[in-house]
Amino acid sequence: MTFGKYQICTNCVMDTTDSKITFDSNGICDHCTTFYQKVRPKWHTDEKGRNELMEVVSRIKRSGTRKDHDCIIGISGGIDSSYLTYMAKKELGLRPLVFHVDAGWNSQEAVNNIEVLVDKLDLDLYTEVIDWNEMRDLQLAFFKSGVPHVDTPQDHAFFATMYKFAEDHNIKYILTGANLSTECVRNPIEWMYYQSDSMQLIDIHQHFGKQPLINFPTTSILRHKIYLPYIKGIKVIRPLNYIPYIKKDAIRLLRNKFGWQAYPQKHFESRFTKFYEGYWLLKKFGYDTRRVQFSSLILTNQMTREEAIEELKHPPFDEATIMQEFEYVANKLGISREELQSYLDGPNKSYKDYKSQESIYALGAKAMKFVGLELGGKR
Repeated sequence: MTFGKYQICTNCVMDTTDSKITFDSNGICDHCTTFYQKVRPKWHTDEKGRNELMEVVSRIKRSGTRKDHDCIIGISGGIDSSYLTYMAKKELGLRPLVFHVDAGWNSQEAVNNIEVLVDKLDLDLYTEVIDWNEMRDLQLAFFKSGVPHVDTPQDHAFFATMYKFAEDHNIKYILTGANLSTECVRNPIEWMYYQSDSMQLIDIHQHFGKQPLINFPTTSILRHKIYLPYIKGIKVIRPLNYIPYIKKDAIRLLRNKFGWQAYPQKHFESRFTKFYEGYWLLKKFGYDTRRVQFSSLILTNQMTREEAIEELKHPPFDEATIMQEFEYVANKLGISREELQSYLDGPNKSYKDYKSQESIYALGAKAMKFVGLELGGKR
């Protein structure tokens, strides 16, 4: 894919593979200026942030009076959700139900990490298993559609299932490992469209799916942004935004206390996401999610720009690993290597080629940022 004249930010490593990127006269991109001007001034990880967090914790504890659990933590086995689980139990004194969604792609490292945390922290684990035949059919539909965001079915299932469980069991607080420290730069919308857009998910499935989605869980922007928080009173809390969360320190702590296993790259706890972000997205569209991840770490002083540039010189996978992962994904989906290759070689499409609720997302994001309910970089 070509993007016209190439340019890379002089401060982070975002570049013109983000077609909407802009630069100032010093070559600094709008991802950086958004962080410095709009995010960092309102992001408090000092005593003010700690006090705000403890106020939230007090509300969570009151809501859980005479209940087995006072909140839900969605866990993938990745670093953010794993550290959050430790923090919630050991540092905040919460009684979380650890909630995991098995969409059929867990790595063995993720399984081990979840098991050791739950066991050593003496927590309850609930695992929701997604109907594999429907998941498989939906993932194949996304491959056939030609869009970049082929990980949508997995992420959509995670959101929908956890929200439904909280509603059904009258649990008012969902804790998530989403954070500004490692995610202050967001993936451009053309790279990863909104995973919760049920209109787009259904439209792509209607075009390319072969079996009805009877058991597959769905949600919508209006449901989880309006109905659940304001009608049902279910709040999503991001505790890592209130503390100095440093990725390498969190990994060291989890390794030392639990024997937790790290991953080569963020989100690689899922075999599908590992293949998608580490190979498919880069090979087919030229989008390297490491640019987003590294730029976030650069802006929060956890990585130097020089270190990031050196890392980006090397592909996420070596050739042998690529072949193994390609074979694994094809076999798991029940198709031949040749069929999977045909989707890789097929025409590239975007979310704009299918029905969507983009206008609702755009309006909602502006409204939430205007009233101060959401911090975060541009998307």
